[in-house]
Amino acid sequence: MSEAVRVRIAPSPTGTLHVGTARTALYNYLYAKRTKGTFILRLEDTDEERSREAYTQDILDGLHWLGLHWEEGPDVGGPFAPYKQTEKLDHYLVIANELEKQGKAYWAWETPEELNALREQQKSANDAPRYDNSGRNISPEQIEKYKAEGRKPSLRFKIDDNEAVSWVDAIRGEITINASELGGDMVIVKSNAVAIYNFAVVVDDIDMEITQVIRGEDHISNTAKQILIYKALGKKMPEFAHVPLMQDIERHKLSKRKHGEAVHVDSYRRKGYMPEAIVNYLAQMSWTPADGKEIFTLEEAGEMFDMSKVSKSAAVFDLQRLNWFNGHYIRSLPLSLVTERAKAFLDPDQIKSFTDQQLEEIVASVREGLTTLAEIKEPTNFYFANELEIPVEVRETVLGPASARQVLEKTLQHLAQMPWSDSKGCKDAINNIGKELSLKGQALYFPLRAALSAKTKGPDLGTMFSVLGEKQVKARIESAMGLC
Repeated sequence: MSEAVRVRIAPSPTGTLHVGTARTALYNYLYAKRTKGTFILRLEDTDEERSREAYTQDILDGLHWLGLHWEEGPDVGGPFAPYKQTEKLDHYLVIANELEKQGKAYWAWETPEELNALREQQKSANDAPRYDNSGRNISPEQIEKYKAEGRKPSLRFKIDDNEAVSWVDAIRGEITINASELGGDMVIVKSNAVAIYNFAVVVDDIDMEITQVIRGEDHISNTAKQILIYKALGKKMPEFAHVPLMQDIERHKLSKRKHGEAVHVDSYRRKGYMPEAIVNYLAQMSWTPADGKEIFTLEEAGEMFDMSKVSKSAAVFDLQRLNWFNGHYIRSLPLSLVTERAKAFLDPDQIKSFTDQQLEEIVASVREGLTTLAEIKEPTNFYFANELEIPVEVRETVLGPASARQVLEKTLQHLAQMPWSDSKGCKDAINNIGKELSLKGQALYFPLRAALSAKTKGPDLGTMFSVLGEKQVKARIESAMGLC
């Protein structure tokens, strides 16, 4: 019987949730679903200076918004809290001290100034930066001298430069890195007794029995270092899979420094993107289902996901492509759901006088033309306006002809007979008015549109009548007639 699959996403709360991190989380989540495994969230929060509770909350909220709910945590029940590295600092020290006792690690006493001087020397010689391993052979007398000076040592893990580190990556195939390229003996516990990432992550993955580590390709050199630690601890390492990084359309790395809020997941929520669209787009950036399907739900993706089909090539984040997905979901998701989400982008004081059915009609009348929900305010603002300001050019070209007044007058005469709760019926009634006047098309519709919305383009005219209702329609037509 094969072991149960356990995967994790392990972001650091030193910044907001990056779209690249979200995609990595998504691939972990989909792999867990496809294999009936467990998806876990762990926060690597040992960077005390840069970690922020606000970033933690942003990460949690972003993953939940995308529907990527983790299935385990330090608490009982759910929704679960994430695991946190800061809750295990003593445990890391216990494991690290064992390595030191076995001669696989040692306490190094260099000051930050001495290490910086070494880096500057290497830079001047055009050498790659690396620790020179000089701390391996410090005498007991020298250690006592350093203690007397008040120095605080860091614990370094011994790396044999002659070793070649190899593994079969689930996406990239066989990878081999010479240990001499890893920068010398690496710090695993800082002088403040806090475990370094490359050590803590191995201990965590062992403790959590992680079977697959799915993360960005920028971690490939870290993986080589971590494999050496697995070997030193005598533990089985997980299978590794390194997904390609995300680039912009000009093939630059997608980064917070260069692209700002464009990489922040929550910025898309605030702009009115649908989480279903974000998930669909991120999933297919580097992976295509065997059947070539382009539109799929999170649940469908979880049934189809195949790690071996993830591309090795860099993924290009194309906003126009994302917009296409978003427009699709605005048009295809249940109207009630789209309407509920659209409320966040409308004035709460204005919409409270409308029923849920009316709001759904309003959203339905414009959603075909929306790319994001944030765009909904402009095409619907006339529904909520107390007074309309009809532009001069509309007054002259649309309300100026004598036929415009005829349309408005005849419509006023028929208001009592309008089937107000039926938008299609309202449109049919308008067309019948046109037959009486021998008018159709722009000559019939534009005067009414101008009167009701101050525009000549917009939602279905029948819907406008139905939503605004008899009182508003009457008042707006009478006002427009004063301009004819």
